Amino acid sequence: MSPESMPTLLAVPSQPSPSADCTDARDLCEQIYQWTGWDWLASGSYYLLIKPLRIVLIILIAVLIRFLIHRLISRVARSAATPGPGIAALRPLRNRLPAAPPNNGVSERRRARAEALGSILRSIASAVVFGVAFMLVLDELGVNLAPILAGAGILGLAIGFGAQNLVRDFLSGLFMLFEDQYGVGDLVAIGEVEGTVEAVGLRITTVRDATGTVWYIRNGEIQKLANKSQGWALVMVDIPIGFTKIDDAVEVLQRAAIDWAESEEWKPDVIEAPEVVGVEEVTTDGAVVRTTVKTPAEAQWRAARELRRRLTEALAEAGIAEKITEAGVHVQPATDGSGPTDPPPAAPAPAAPAGPPINPNAVQLGISTAIQRHLDPPAGP
Repeated sequence: MSPESMPTLLAVPSQPSPSADCTDARDLCEQIYQWTGWDWLASGSYYLLIKPLRIVLIILIAVLIRFLIHRLISRVARSAATPGPGIAALRPLRNRLPAAPPNNGVSERRRARAEALGSILRSIASAVVFGVAFMLVLDELGVNLAPILAGAGILGLAIGFGAQNLVRDFLSGLFMLFEDQYGVGDLVAIGEVEGTVEAVGLRITTVRDATGTVWYIRNGEIQKLANKSQGWALVMVDIPIGFTKIDDAVEVLQRAAIDWAESEEWKPDVIEAPEVVGVEEVTTDGAVVRTTVKTPAEAQWRAARELRRRLTEALAEAGIAEKITEAGVHVQPATDGSGPTDPPPAAPAPAAPAGPPINPNAVQLGISTAIQRHLDPPAGP
């Protein structure tokens, strides 16, 4: 063996070189070609490995971001539903204050509103995150995004003009939730509909009235809304009495109302002490005395019913209640004790002589004057 052939025998075999098609991700392409020796696999490694890995990575990052945002929104919603201790520096001062009685109605309303807003924010966050991820995936696939964005803008304008009512309903519902105009369980009056709110959505509000009828009201059509369940309510109880013993009746009503407000059962439902404001109206049947008391909105109707019952019982015990039915229908007892009998038919009244028409205002003035003279008799000599 000649010395010239020795370098050839001892030389390390040369490594195969990748094909000329290996242009993208050259390091990986060369590595795959060195491992396999397959030119088609090395040249297509960018589209078979790099692109899918990037797409999977985009999706995983989007899912992770969505999870973190949802968790943050849920935490904020829970904090809004159940108020925490607040600022730590003010906690000692707050602990010295008397504890306020729990208001289950307000807490439930706050919790429902926080859940509704949290659900909306989570939906918006999911749409934004997955929308951006979808655009990034299209960019990885080599899709030109400019025509897509332009077409989406034109489509958005067309939808905005063609579905103005739908957009208005959604925007109105969103602002109603943020402004806390009403919530589930509130007693509201929307136009001619009055009832209890059963569901609040971005587009539709469901209200059930006193007869059980369910009304579906589009949020964009709500122009005026009266909420009878927020804050406090003023209970007004009108009790009719006769023209006599008015001062005694006012005193009895005031004492009965105070006793009711200070009872253990109803004391939590009274914001301010009840007050007998006096004679509210005078009719031909008697005077109407009004009693008012301020209560929480959710306790208005049950407080009014109980207060009316207490006042009526107090008047009956004081011997003033018979004046209430003074103008009512009375049953004439039977002479033999067998039971009530029908009264004899009344004789026909003589025909009134013809004369000028009666002025209602003059009649009302005469009645008021007679009542005033009865209530305030002139002093004797």
